Amino acid sequence: MTASRVEQAVRHNAVWCETICRVHGTPGEFHDALWLNRHPVPRFYPNVVTLSTQDGTAAQLAHIRALVAAGLPGSWGVKDSFCSLDLAALGFQPLFEATWLWRAPFQPLPNRTASGLHWTWVKSTPELAKWETAWSGSPAHTPSTQQPRVFLPALLANPEIVFIVAYQDQEVVAGAIAHHTDDVVGLSNVFVPPDDPMAFWAGCVAMAQECFPDVPMVGYEHGPELTIAREIGFEILQPLKVWIR
Repeated sequence: MTASRVEQAVRHNAVWCETICRVHGTPGEFHDALWLNRHPVPRFYPNVVTLSTQDGTAAQLAHIRALVAAGLPGSWGVKDSFCSLDLAALGFQPLFEATWLWRAPFQPLPNRTASGLHWTWVKSTPELAKWETAWSGSPAHTPSTQQPRVFLPALLANPEIVFIVAYQDQEVVAGAIAHHTDDVVGLSNVFVPPDDPMAFWAGCVAMAQECFPDVPMVGYEHGPELTIAREIGFEILQPLKVWIR
């Protein structure tokens, strides 16, 4: 039986979370109903991603209760991939809601490109550090304000992961991550300037397609980014919710 589009998007996201955690030396675990990590994880990443719909709810709640009982330190989150859980009684509150997305590989892009840019891929550790500084919005010359790194240089050795970058002169002005698995390529961590963001989004998608041609693209967005994604050819699948404790 072929997995549905949303199931492919969900599993891809869980694999990406596992990839990031593994690079940080804290791998998680895949179970039938969810992916979970019993350790503190890098910022912005959840400790649980649910992988199934209503049929797996009891198992998901059991695992989440066990993580709560284990006293996982700090705040941590659950990505409720199908909006099928109510975690308020366990001390969680909703952080945000978003929408899973799917883009067919041959969907045309709008004929809008930002001029004066050099689009390429991050190839070195210094370039990756520069990319992450731009992605995070941190001032480039004030290291004291910077958070611990999320995207470690070891990721550059994985041929299925590409850090897309747009330079204007020597300055990083836009970027994204494309991560390829067996069935799909995920587009995530998109950052673009506020002027004509759709053109920069289209550039990120075009670069991801160039790296991984003929493969459907998945991801999730909310707010203005969701509107942009729809306008450049992403289809809406269904909502998800992130809870934090």
